[in-house]
Amino acid sequence: MRLDLILLPLAALLFGVVSRKRIELALGRFFRDVARSKARKRLYGNEHALMTMIRGLDEPIIKPEDETDETVTPEELASANGLGGAPTWLAIRGRVYDVSAAPQFYGPGKSYHKLVARDDATRAFGLGCTATKCLGSSVDDLDEKQLKEIDRWIELYDSHDKYTYVGKLLDSSPVDDALKNYENNGEE
Repeated sequence: MRLDLILLPLAALLFGVVSRKRIELALGRFFRDVARSKARKRLYGNEHALMTMIRGLDEPIIKPEDETDETVTPEELASANGLGGAPTWLAIRGRVYDVSAAPQFYGPGKSYHKLVARDDATRAFGLGCTATKCLGSSVDDLDEKQLKEIDRWIELYDSHDKYTYVGKLLDSSPVDDALKNYENNGEE
C-alpha cells in the first residue's frame, strides 16, 4: 500500500521529522499517478485507476516497441536540451520522449532538467533521484519496487497527452559504427 503519499506529508506537518526530499519524491509520484489515472480514463475508460495506483496495486501499461520506430542517436538526444529553441527530450529504458510541452518541469533550471539530453536516465527514475550519480541506464542492482517505478514513468510518458514518443535510442551513432568498422576491418 502506498501510504507514504499520505503519511509523509502528514508526518512532516505534525512532527517535522521527514526530509524535504522525501516529501517532494512522494508528492512527485502522487502527481505522476494522477496524470497516469487521467490517461487511463481517457484512453481505456478506467474511472477508478487512481485508487489502485495509490494503494500500489496497479500494473503499469506500457506500449510495445515497434520495428518501424524512428531511431535517435546519442548526439541527437544530447542536442535536444531545451536551450536556444531546441526541443527537450529525455530517454528512459532506451525510449526517447519529447517533453518540451512541460518547461515548468523539464526546462533549463527546473528540477527534471538534469534528466534531459542524457544518454539514458532510467536509473534516476528507478531511484527517484536527479543527482548526477544517479543517472545512467544500468538497473542491475535495482530491486523489484524500483523497476516498477521505472515502468510507471514509462507509462506516464507513453500515455500523456502532451508528451510524444520520438523513437528508440541507439547505443551509438551509425556513423561512429561505420568508422569503427572501417578502422578495424578496412570496410564500410
